[in-house]
Amino acid sequence: MKRFLALIIMILFAIVLTACGDSSEESGGGDNTSNNDTEENANSDEESDESDEAYSFTIMANLHTPEVPDEKVLNKIEEATNTDVEIQWVPDNNYEDRLNTAFATSSLPQAVFMKNQTTFLQFREAIEDEQFWELDDYLDEFENLKKLKENVQDNTRVNGKLYTLYQGRPLSRQGIIYRKDWADNLGLAAPTTTDEFMEMARAFTEDDPDGNGKDDTFGVTDRSDLVYGAFKTVASWFGTPNEWGEKDGQLLPEFMFDEYKQTMDFFKEMHENGYINQDFPVTSKTDQQEFFKNGSAGIYVGSMGDVISLYNDAVAINPEVEFDVHNQVKGPHGEFGIWAIPGFGNLVMFPKSSVETEDDLRKILAFFDKMMTPEVANTAYWGIEGEHYEVVDGFAKVLDSEVSEREVKPYQAIEIGEAETSGRYEGYFEYEPKAKSEELFKDNENYLIENPTVPLYSETFVQDGARLQQIITDATYNYIIGQLDEAGFEAAVENWQSQGGDKIIEEFNASE
Repeated sequence: MKRFLALIIMILFAIVLTACGDSSEESGGGDNTSNNDTEENANSDEESDESDEAYSFTIMANLHTPEVPDEKVLNKIEEATNTDVEIQWVPDNNYEDRLNTAFATSSLPQAVFMKNQTTFLQFREAIEDEQFWELDDYLDEFENLKKLKENVQDNTRVNGKLYTLYQGRPLSRQGIIYRKDWADNLGLAAPTTTDEFMEMARAFTEDDPDGNGKDDTFGVTDRSDLVYGAFKTVASWFGTPNEWGEKDGQLLPEFMFDEYKQTMDFFKEMHENGYINQDFPVTSKTDQQEFFKNGSAGIYVGSMGDVISLYNDAVAINPEVEFDVHNQVKGPHGEFGIWAIPGFGNLVMFPKSSVETEDDLRKILAFFDKMMTPEVANTAYWGIEGEHYEVVDGFAKVLDSEVSEREVKPYQAIEIGEAETSGRYEGYFEYEPKAKSEELFKDNENYLIENPTVPLYSETFVQDGARLQQIITDATYNYIIGQLDEAGFEAAVENWQSQGGDKIIEEFNASE
């Protein structure tokens, strides 16, 4: 009996232990579920962390300052764009060599700035070979990138396709800077016609504009540059096409137009009468500007924005000096026109060798999209508010030009778009003629003479255009200074045609 009771107790004890075990397993099962939830949450957090992780990529950009900048501005850009950017700074004067080397060795970074239009054209074959990403299918995905100016984008297309983001520039800064105090002394207003311009040049040469009783002044200071010197801007006033124009149903170079010849005659008259520095075909930009700053010449034709640097040097020589700027000068045909650049200073492209997937491309484009927000655009262009600039009347005023030059200016090389499209601040200028010049840049956009060949292509032009242009440049200068007559100039044009110019005409017209 005792054995029987002991057996019963043992059986009951076993049942209790089993029940406890089952309960423990059920409880343990609950704990496992909780652990699974924890793992899922951890995985979710990990995915979230991954999506929030800064995207790393590389940029190659040209450096316009002596030293690589401090990264405080870059850090602000990275923080605002959630990126980790490595910028490969290359001094501007060796940029093309480094770019070509990187391309030849397949070591281009993921975003590559082209420096200028000439460098961009050198990569046309690689672009046509689909070695860079085409962007037409992507830009509409980005709120800011799709604000880029269509006419400027069209100037960068290759066979109708878009491969670049552009860095905007005023379409035309060209006009005149003149001695307002001299003009006031002689009762002259800013010239509104080419005849009035000639009269101002004469008066500044012959009528003692500085009132010192000496024959020591002349009208126009110029240099050995038919494009950024005075010639091309004056040619615009006469209605000369910008590089190329249409005549008799085909594109022809500017020097085959009557207006180009009229411009040469205009300069020839100024030269013969001593209204322009006699050696301007061999004068450097430095010497040209020195004539203006030291009070020898009274008219400077070129970028109106130069007025601030010219004034700062001139006022140190003569505290009474007064400058002004002006743009609209009508030609003999009664209209004003001004030559235009393509609207970009630099272009950025994305090599397929380093940007391997569409996902990577979209992430890099997202960075440049954020670069076009006012916050980031202001950081890249002006620096850190309160440290590099302050806002005055809605404009950015640089606090210390030397610090800004060192710490901020390099980052302007990675700007995309322009103030009009990004919403960044425009500059504040206390010197009134400089502020006026900024407004006249905008006014020029109503009178632009575009170059119709910018989106076109001529292989001969790329290979031999510079050499052939020298023929025309020499002939133009020699005509103006009287060493070549009209027949001699026409012979130079025929020489240009025979050495490859006709082929350029043919190729540009075939690519329309």
